[in-house]
Amino acid sequence: MAGFIDGIDREQATLFPERLEDWIGEDHLVRVVDLFVDELDLLALGFGRCVPARTGRPGYHPSVLLKLFIYGYLNRIPSSRRLEREAGRNVELMWLTGRLVPDHKTISDFRRDNGPAIRRTCAQFVELCRRIGVLKGDCVAIDGSKFKAVNNRDHNFTKNKIASRLAHLESDVERYIDEMVRIDRQEEGKARAEKVAHLARRYGRIRQEIARLKSMEKALADAPDGQISLTDPDARAMSTSARHSGMVGYNVQTAVDTETHLVVAHDVTNQGFDRDQLSPMATAAKEALQRDDLHAVADKGYFSGSQILACHQAGITTTVPRPETSGNRAKGMYVKADFAYDPARDVYTCPAGEELTYRYTREEDGLQVGRYWTNACQHCPVRHRCTSGKERRITRWDHEHLVDAMRERLSGDADPMTLRRCTVEHPFGTIKAWMGHTHFLTRRLKNVSTEMALNVLAYNIKRVIALIGLRRLMQAIPA
Repeated sequence: MAGFIDGIDREQATLFPERLEDWIGEDHLVRVVDLFVDELDLLALGFGRCVPARTGRPGYHPSVLLKLFIYGYLNRIPSSRRLEREAGRNVELMWLTGRLVPDHKTISDFRRDNGPAIRRTCAQFVELCRRIGVLKGDCVAIDGSKFKAVNNRDHNFTKNKIASRLAHLESDVERYIDEMVRIDRQEEGKARAEKVAHLARRYGRIRQEIARLKSMEKALADAPDGQISLTDPDARAMSTSARHSGMVGYNVQTAVDTETHLVVAHDVTNQGFDRDQLSPMATAAKEALQRDDLHAVADKGYFSGSQILACHQAGITTTVPRPETSGNRAKGMYVKADFAYDPARDVYTCPAGEELTYRYTREEDGLQVGRYWTNACQHCPVRHRCTSGKERRITRWDHEHLVDAMRERLSGDADPMTLRRCTVEHPFGTIKAWMGHTHFLTRRLKNVSTEMALNVLAYNIKRVIALIGLRRLMQAIPA
């Protein structure tokens, strides 16, 4: 084709390099994977079949399959069947595995059977980053994101969803019965019989669906959290930021270093909220970084008095904005923040200048909460902006000084929430883009946790290479 770049004739003889080594450059990413896995103590990490059996057919060494998976997640090839195909045609994988081509069942079983060891491998790379000085880790940002499971929304059942479907089906039953009665009265001949038979078949299918939903409703009564998922029993329906939307999936938690954007710790839960995850994630990050103190930043979904206190007792400073649980501010009324507290005298001063004194303490949701009020509210000129009762009562937690300190940090020159958003959203966006905005490939919580560990490991490897370069990382791994 004149005027275009011509390719090589297919009949032209070509001399390829005689060694696979000649195909892989010195600065190739696959060399990092090879070196990192070779330096691991796979037996200590808990990988199975590190020692060959004395009888039977020889198996693949765990290092070969681990390298295969790390390469796959680095290159957006998480499927075991796709990895099997790539191992037979991809020169990089030929070099990495020594031209071994495990079948997809062997590859899939390795990920399923070595979940805890793979998660420890992910933690081992974080330890490597800390050891070589990449991770300072004085501040981490904590956040959660919803990831879709294999389970479809139609195969997830809750009490409200079943009630809505039953009501819809019952209305269909009435409509079909009325239509059959109308046809029987107004029409005659063969057409009438065909229409009635067609409606009868649809009526029968609806009755079967109603029976199935009612049996599901009985099974739902024994479910501990009021949900049943048929495809992935551990997946749960979760709301998302979009209005009137949701998904059936998992809640992935991460603690990300604010300086390097490396994922220090992560976890996968099937709880749809983040309120109980602050202390576990902050403690896991502190242990991974081996620090005596740590500053953890999270959004208002993590605000919980018991979690903040647990972090404080563990030597972790938390900065979490307090959510607005009252609608008084929108109504132009006073809120708790408008009442000034004097710690020396243990009194609150209201906007009208009256002092609310301590009355008593009682336990609320496992926390010791004090009550403050004054009897001057009944004659106050701005009472209509404060309360509709006889007096305005203010509650104060025993460890409210921790919340006050967080409020001061949030109102300072530095904006912790902007830092949190710019830090922790980056890994989630990157990993979801690698996954192709799709769902987890595996089922059950333990298998999904393994899959997430491989995603996090791949992300951290690429991130460290972007920070210090491939050659420096390869020099640091054996050190």
